[in-house]
Amino acid sequence: MTDHMIDSTLSELERYYDTVPRVGGARAEDFGPLTLFVQEGDGWQYYARPALGGPAATAADVERVLARQRELKVPESFEWVAETSPSLRAAAEAAGLHVHAHPLMVLDPSAAPVPAHADVRLLEAGDPLLAAAVTVPALAFAAPGTAIGEAGPAELAAATADPGAEARRARVSGMLASGRTALAAAVRDGVVLCSGQYNPVGDVAEVVGVGTLPSARRQGLALAVTAALVAQALERGARTVFLSAGDEDVARVYARIGFRHVGTALIAEPAA
Repeated sequence: MTDHMIDSTLSELERYYDTVPRVGGARAEDFGPLTLFVQEGDGWQYYARPALGGPAATAADVERVLARQRELKVPESFEWVAETSPSLRAAAEAAGLHVHAHPLMVLDPSAAPVPAHADVRLLEAGDPLLAAAVTVPALAFAAPGTAIGEAGPAELAAATADPGAEARRARVSGMLASGRTALAAAVRDGVVLCSGQYNPVGDVAEVVGVGTLPSARRQGLALAVTAALVAQALERGARTVFLSAGDEDVARVYARIGFRHVGTALIAEPAA
């Protein structure tokens, strides 16, 4: 991609990041250079991020938002793109936050389609495997990386039986029914081994939450699930499909199906 194309794409992603919380039921609170998105009722807890077209934020601006997040008892989280808001990292760090970086990748429009995987299918709102499908990523992200891990079907069954799994299932079911998300899963012998979603806004779609049950890693399932999500997003009219990879190792995997590095997604949170 040329520099001009990357700049245009990053501007498009800025508009997406500003819009998706609003369509997801969040209200926007104005803090000058920053916007805090606060979920109304049940649902995904959003973040603070740079206001579209706003000035650069200072550490004092970040501290004001942090105080409001603490008052509301919502996650103290900021998300932005390094190339679009280059000074925010220093401001966040000066306010005492830890910043971690993730490769931001966009699907190359010329990328060849990936053949469908026999174990991967799209799930609808009423699918009996939906609770397990929305639980797998939590187990995956609890053991980050690409190495084969211990958590397997028994741990998934236990986690799916937890009351919190039903709340996640109900939330994603509603999003599926309304068209605000799509979900694909790799299923073998009735067990969900990998799942992920994409969230469309207009003709832009973000692939999110792709995770493989740690015991089922290194079988190409995350790539197959991502390919299925990409195929449906394009079929439904998406012009730009993007994602944030967990790290450079994961980014190299996504590059195999045509995703290209266009920037760096940054997340700032209190140090653990």
